[in-house]
Amino acid sequence: MKKSIIYGLMFATGVSMASCDHFLDEHRFPTDQQTDNPAFWENEINVQGEIDYFYEYFMGYGNGASWNGTFYYQSLNDDQIGKIASGSVNFADWNYLQVPTSNSVWSASYTAIRRANIIIQNVSISNLAEAKKNNFLAQARLNRAYQYYDLVRNLGDVPLVTTVLDVNSPELYAGRTPRNEVMDFVLEDLDFAINNISEQSNKIKWSVDLANAIKTEICLYEASYARYHQKDEARAKKFYEETVKAATPIIASYSYTDDYASIYNSTMDAADGMIGLLSNPEVILLKPYVKSINGHSLCKYTSTATNICGMTKDAFDAYLFLDGKPKASTTENATDMGVMDATGLSIQNLLDVRDKRLAAQIDPYVYYNNFTWSRNNSDPMQSLSGYGVRKFINPLMEYYYCVTDYQSYVNAPLFWLSKVALDYAEARAELGKLDDTDMNKTLNKLYARAGLPTQTVASLSAMNDPANNMGVSSLLWEIRRCRRCELMFDGFRYWDLVRWHNLDLLDTTQHPNINLGANATPALADHPISNVDGYICSFPDYSRKFSEREYLAPLGSGQIALNPNLKQNPGW
Repeated sequence: MKKSIIYGLMFATGVSMASCDHFLDEHRFPTDQQTDNPAFWENEINVQGEIDYFYEYFMGYGNGASWNGTFYYQSLNDDQIGKIASGSVNFADWNYLQVPTSNSVWSASYTAIRRANIIIQNVSISNLAEAKKNNFLAQARLNRAYQYYDLVRNLGDVPLVTTVLDVNSPELYAGRTPRNEVMDFVLEDLDFAINNISEQSNKIKWSVDLANAIKTEICLYEASYARYHQKDEARAKKFYEETVKAATPIIASYSYTDDYASIYNSTMDAADGMIGLLSNPEVILLKPYVKSINGHSLCKYTSTATNICGMTKDAFDAYLFLDGKPKASTTENATDMGVMDATGLSIQNLLDVRDKRLAAQIDPYVYYNNFTWSRNNSDPMQSLSGYGVRKFINPLMEYYYCVTDYQSYVNAPLFWLSKVALDYAEARAELGKLDDTDMNKTLNKLYARAGLPTQTVASLSAMNDPANNMGVSSLLWEIRRCRRCELMFDGFRYWDLVRWHNLDLLDTTQHPNINLGANATPALADHPISNVDGYICSFPDYSRKFSEREYLAPLGSGQIALNPNLKQNPGW
């Protein structure tokens, strides 16, 4: 019970806990009377409690009945059809169709930044020992850095606030700080965190390893943005090198698990025959869920009759075949057509010859209306593309916990080795320095786990897949393919397309395969399925057109009304 309470408090899932939680509810916010008292900041438990509130910003698989996690259908991309919006399933349009009154990223991030600045201000003048003071400052600065990163990738130029403001502060009416200046400041915060956090590694606490993993993600984004948007090669080189620098100690000290699925469908500790994520050698930080204490609903959404978001044909076609070749050059049977059996439209024949990650991510049958197949712990299911999502389902979890709101207790990875390794490989390739030694400690580890042959820099460079529509080398295309397949449904794809300046690939008028799902031809004679040329298409009359304004979200009109110096983003 003690362990459950600690985890529940750490990740603030909204579950009612013991009376000690009342103290945190009353005193964790730095704007109240208690935290305005200098004596509050002399107590290490108080300070750590204030910092640990930042865990609430790491959503993982979501909390309770909310679908608002960072995996699966949370972000628009070319890997899945449809998303959840206001409780109904719709084909995913651009995240904003018009200027909102308030931008939620702006509001949430600046709330978090204010918290960080208050912690930094008060800890800096406290009488804590220097090493302990720097440890707390490092944790606060790490979280401030992550919030500014989220602001910049969403909104571009944003006001850089480094002190605690009050209602009379002139900075409240300042203009927007250039994004490069903000991101340089973020790099300073990240380096301070890496140099001063006292905990080296810990899967449920702030640590140096976590700071390096966060730095890897942020610096890769900034490097790519500099190269593909700003055409600033000096800045790109600097941030690619910082990416490599941060990823290197992670790759050296963590190891790959043999079981890809276990990264996503494990419980915290080994229980009921399930694998424990806490002991997974690949995980850097996880979000814990505890059976019958605090749960999420991600498994429920992919285990019941809810018409879920499904994989696109474009994503399905991206997976290599077991001979290590793409669809255009494989010696395997390259059909995408399943076989009707006594149960329904089976695609097991397709999964058997492809990258094994695909079979871990989608079900072996195509879903359609009145299709009655189910897993051993699910109801019959439906999918907007025909492909069902099994990636987050543990086959040993009891039926009730799979199909009931806020009862799923498989744990969410937040930062883990394979993601860092992909960041590293991409950065090294962008620097022109990727070699076979790099390949053997990154991509080849992932290929081997996926049942694919190992590759060399030369073999990837010679692949020359005609599906390459990103205007990059064959080597970079294959690295991006591996990233896409490894991190399928993990919430990274949208931001990858943004940083690579490839958001135009979400234009359905130019790329119709992202509006199509499974090949349902064998089932069409006996089942009414909405389709285009035999491929399931749930929204045949809907189109989404790209414009450059989509690279940045609009500021809220109410925020600009309060401060006209902010100005709106281009195109909005």
